[in-house]
This record gives sequence, C-alpha cells and structure tokens, in this order.
Amino acid sequence: MIQRILPSSNLSGSVAASFRKFLIVCGLILCLPLLANAQDKANPQTANPQIQRTAHFAEILTGDAPDDVADLRSMEQQIQGVSKKALAATVGVIVGPAQGSGVVVSEDGLILTAGHVIGAPNREVTIILNNGRRVKGVTLGMDRSIDSGAIQITTPGKYDYLPIRKSSGLREGEWVLVMGHAGGIVKDRLPALRLGRVLASSRDVIATDATLVGGDSGGPLLDIQGNVIGINSRIGNRITANLHVPSTRYLEDVDRLKKSEVWGRLGGTQPYLGVRCESDRQDVVVTRVTPGSPAATAGIEEGDEILRLNERNIGSFDDLKLMVNQYSPGDRIKVRIRRSSGSVITLEVELADRRKLERN
Repeated sequence: MIQRILPSSNLSGSVAASFRKFLIVCGLILCLPLLANAQDKANPQTANPQIQRTAHFAEILTGDAPDDVADLRSMEQQIQGVSKKALAATVGVIVGPAQGSGVVVSEDGLILTAGHVIGAPNREVTIILNNGRRVKGVTLGMDRSIDSGAIQITTPGKYDYLPIRKSSGLREGEWVLVMGHAGGIVKDRLPALRLGRVLASSRDVIATDATLVGGDSGGPLLDIQGNVIGINSRIGNRITANLHVPSTRYLEDVDRLKKSEVWGRLGGTQPYLGVRCESDRQDVVVTRVTPGSPAATAGIEEGDEILRLNERNIGSFDDLKLMVNQYSPGDRIKVRIRRSSGSVITLEVELADRRKLERN
C-alpha cells in the first residue's frame, strides 16, 4: 500500500521548487505535443523520443521531479516492481513484549533493524515473514549511539533479501521508499510502503520526509531502485522530518554486529542548543535563547540569524534541529551568525544533554 505518491507541501528549498515545477507543467500538458513537434523540426537530433524518455527518467529516479503524467506512470511502475521485492524481504520482529520491523540482507537470514528494537544481544526473537510464516532468530550487536542493531535467523533455510547500497552518495531531494509494520504487526496485513525524499544526510543519520509511525522502527529505507540505504530509527519533531540509520554505518560495523558487540552511549542522550526560531520563516532568526543554555553561554542573542553550523548551510529551523541532532552532548560546534547590526561572526558552542538539564 502506497500511502503517499508525492512529497509533502511542507518541504522547503529545492524539493519544494521541484514540486511547484511539476504542478505548473501539469497545467501545460496539452501544449507539449505542439512544442515537441516544433522542436523536432528545428533539431532532427531530438527526434528519438524513446532515448530522450529513458535519459529523462533516469534523472527522475535520482531526484528530479516528474514533468508529466507519463513520468508519473513510469514512477508508479518502478515502485510497483520494487515493492514486490521489498515485501518479500521486510519482516516483523517480536522481541519479548516489543514489536518492530527489520529487513533481510543476506540469503542466510541476516537482518538489519534498529537498536532500540532488539534492546540487547543474545535474546530470542520471533521473525514473521511476509507469507505469515514464523521463524526463530537471535539478537546480535548494536551501536546505541546511532540506534543500529542486527538479528540472525536461526531457523535453517534460504531467505529473500535486498541488496545494500552505501548511503554516503545520497543527494538532497533523492526519491526514497520506507517500509515497515506501521502501527504494529497485524495478522494478514502486509507492511505499508511510503514514498518520500531525502532532506539531509550525514555519516550518522539520514533525514527524510517519508512518514513513519510506531511499528516502522527497524524497517528499511530504500532508494528508488530497491536497495537498502538505511533503517528506520525514530520519528522527528514533525511527521515530515523522520530519521534513519545510514546503511554505510551498518556496512562498516557488520563484523562487530555479528560478534554481538554493544557500544555507543548508554541510555540515550539528546543534544541541546537552546534556541527557538519561527518555523515558517526562510531565514533562521533567533526569537528566544534559553537562559543557561549552551547557546546563551556561547553568546548567541535574540535577533541573530543562524547561517551555518560547522560549515553546513542552515535554510530553516527544521534544518537546524536536524543538524543539531546529528551531534552528541559535549561536542563543540561552530555556529556562524549574522547580527542585527549586519556583522557576521562565528561562535563555538558546546552542546549539552537536554535530559540532564531537565533533571536539574
């Protein structure tokens, strides 16, 4: 089931511009045949529409917006093909009283999932395949700092699986799919499939606008070709800004995961800057600085416009929150700001742990 076939209207920047472009082009579809005929007469080299269509669709698959109904139909066919393979490899995970999702990435039954789904290594797991069959498994290792985890199916057999693509090459705006047991595992109901786009990507986290709900944790984030590029981790502050563990980190840590090692921060932490900005403004102007926060200590003031965080441009308050969440408490980051006077300065901020501040 595809819950959304187009990106949210809340998107900003290049993604929103691409979507607006698509809407405008839809209004001009009736003019396309006349324009195409005129262009072919002017330039005979463009007279092969099949070659043009193939090249154009390749660009769409890597992030361009569809131009017309034919593009949408091509995307639909592509997604339908991917969904069959994705359904076969996406599984339900039951660990004790908890439920989640996972994706099989090897024929012998290695499953990637979220760390908070498995909780600890060496726990018995019940795996529910998409045909309803139940098999046994055991939890492996986990990196608590990024929420990665793994499971090994222990029931002998050969299992449907999906290939893994390194997430380090992801582009902002690239089309992606998420799959998981949204709302929990329900008998005779297959995992739901949703379409979205990449909002931001770094070594430790991928942010997309693809909707996640409880039960999706541990399910796959896929590129439009059906390769695993991440694992669903947690729901963001808004439904259109959700977070995934990058596949590259799984590839780097697979040996440690298979050895059932556990590493990373214990108990979970929340990096904290301590500023508020208006969400509906394009410029990120500070409207409030929390007294005693890292921002206040570093000298950030109300009226400052935040331009960059560690050399990465900030285009909205959502961007700022996503970027902060990619660091850990205690990390020192450089925040470039423009004062109301017009001067531009860079301040160094040491992030705090929100939970510790709240307890104090």
